[in-house]
Amino acid sequence: LAVDARITNSEGASVSSQRHTGVYGNSLGFLAGYSASSHSVSCSLVAQAGDDMQRDYWFTIARDPTELETVAGVGRTAGVRAVARLGARRLSTRKVPVAFTPDMARGLLRHFVGAISGTSQYRKSSFLLNAAGEQIFPAFLQMQERPHIRKGLASSPFDQEGAATHDRDLVRDGVLSGYVLSSYSARRLGLTTTGNAGGIHNLIVSSAQPALDAAGFLRRLDTGLLVTELMGQGVNGVTGDYSRGASGFWVERGAIVYPVHEITIAGNLRSMYRNIVALGDDRDVRGGIRTGSVLLSEMTIAGE
Repeated sequence: LAVDARITNSEGASVSSQRHTGVYGNSLGFLAGYSASSHSVSCSLVAQAGDDMQRDYWFTIARDPTELETVAGVGRTAGVRAVARLGARRLSTRKVPVAFTPDMARGLLRHFVGAISGTSQYRKSSFLLNAAGEQIFPAFLQMQERPHIRKGLASSPFDQEGAATHDRDLVRDGVLSGYVLSSYSARRLGLTTTGNAGGIHNLIVSSAQPALDAAGFLRRLDTGLLVTELMGQGVNGVTGDYSRGASGFWVERGAIVYPVHEITIAGNLRSMYRNIVALGDDRDVRGGIRTGSVLLSEMTIAGE
């Protein structure tokens, strides 16, 4: 209520603080371990205006508790986000530029990581099958894996098989340089492990052209959709076909004009990745993929 009188309820809040130590050994003589900590605060709130009720959330997570957002700050952000969704409208079917906030962009790029995993490659179940050396993204886009970032949420000295992790450039000037491999998937493909049994370690998405601040990003979007939430599992990992429920905000002439909901966005991941035209400077480090907002030149919106 201190944020806005339209905050009428809460779906709950949580606080977590943990520390763990893991030791791994194998029959090849490897034996090592390390300790890690994780701290988080989250909150989900409900806003209401008449019969219109909207929910939203916020969270903070870090290795170091002194780097967390304040509890009051998390609640305030959750409240502001919930209130901003009141009065949401539907859109008619159209093709427009579509932008993804950093947390949504992370999910979009997670499909890329899955497609270049060794398992997807040797099973031939990837829309990026045998794509190493191909131009997947625009030439300005770079992706570096940095497993040893201090306090990184996905940092690790070795993977789940004991293979050492190391820095590498996964995408250079938009070109895929290799795959994400465990020792087993590497053997199946006749390659060498990349130290990725268990997943990616701090994938950093960057741009060779200047990343845009919030105002500049919306100006570049001009008129289109800003996606802040995605729903459903309508992604085909074999073909790359992409169709998911979405909500967010309609933007005109670089300014947010109203919230939208009950729409579907659709495309194909291959063309979606090629159609990235800008990155925001709002990089989100709360996960294994670190990216700012991502702007695509065009997607199909299915609505009324």
